[in-house]
Amino acid sequence: MKRADAQRSIAAILQAAVDALSRDPDASVSEIAKVAGVGRVTVYGHFPNRADLVDAALAHAIEQAHPGLDDVDLTGDPGAALTRLIESSWQLVDRSRSLLIAAQNVLPPSRILDLHAGPAERVRKLVERGRDEGVFRTDLPTEWLVGVMHSVMHHAADELNAGRLAADQAATYIAATVLAAFRPLAG
Repeated sequence: MKRADAQRSIAAILQAAVDALSRDPDASVSEIAKVAGVGRVTVYGHFPNRADLVDAALAHAIEQAHPGLDDVDLTGDPGAALTRLIESSWQLVDRSRSLLIAAQNVLPPSRILDLHAGPAERVRKLVERGRDEGVFRTDLPTEWLVGVMHSVMHHAADELNAGRLAADQAATYIAATVLAAFRPLAG
């Protein structure tokens, strides 16, 4: 019984953290506990510090995004498939961009990349297929190209947060930038 209560408590805390940090990257543990309907002591019983809570919240948000990304049609032309993936991915990034800020404030970049391993694998497979079909460049490593897409997506979130990019323009800008970077050199 206690184990089931603990699991429900953790689930409530994680969802509250995702919700609160997606609204305010500086949301306190007390605010998150209040949203979850538990006390701070309960939160700290499961997550020893705020950084661990932010880490778990980002992992939870990424895990929640997998079903939506799994539904993206990645067949056909790799460039068109990449555009569809960017559009779907951007919707998820846009919803949780404040959570990303919270993570960038307390987690090392290597941990953020580790948490994005699942989504990155989806991009990696698409890039490899595009390279095999001659649609994407082969003079740069696949990992570099995947990193470029990751960086452009996160930069778009930063630009949106700074008020220099409109949310409805972001996916178009990201796709244009990434496709130009992935296109084979003329020669």
